[in-house]
Amino acid sequence: MAKSEKGRRPPSPQEREVRIYSLATTANECIIFLEEMTGNRLLPIWIGITEGQAIAIRFSGIVLPRPLTHDLLLSTSTTLGYAVQKVVVCDIKDNTFYARIRVAKDGTAPLDIDSRPSDAIAVAVRAGCPIFVEEKVFLNCQTLAKPITEDEVSKFKADLKNLKPEDIFKDLQSQSGKKPSKEPKAPEDKNEKSEGEDKQDE
Repeated sequence: MAKSEKGRRPPSPQEREVRIYSLATTANECIIFLEEMTGNRLLPIWIGITEGQAIAIRFSGIVLPRPLTHDLLLSTSTTLGYAVQKVVVCDIKDNTFYARIRVAKDGTAPLDIDSRPSDAIAVAVRAGCPIFVEEKVFLNCQTLAKPITEDEVSKFKADLKNLKPEDIFKDLQSQSGKKPSKEPKAPEDKNEKSEGEDKQDE
């Protein structure tokens, strides 16, 4: 857990509130697009199929007989008296996304819990809390412009079918003027090799 702090603070000026714009599924992974609510940027994050399904189930209205892992995590937190205040995609290092979940309990200092973005978002959609992205993540990762017209939306959906993580990473390489030292690897979640491997959020 990160260093705790007293009281509930408003979002940092560098935190941009986002919402889920789209969730696309390929043969063995998902892409979640986070939409900047006060701008036109979309942040694509590649995540595992399992995490993508956990997020999609929340919006589908499907009622499962037993809780999934993210349901259990939220239930455990609330049973212990903690409320999820927000989640933040806070950094990207070595092509890996980092996130944190902020929880708070009456009379105690809020706590920041290290998380993969996919797990943090899956918890956020269940808790109904806001999702934020640090501005530095937008600046250090290739973003897409939110489609506005019907033609742009149609083109966006068509491009999704062929969009791959390395496409984003190659753009970053060309912008920096550096040649990759190894085969390009897309940005991914921290701890991608942990349970429920993600490829980009993973």
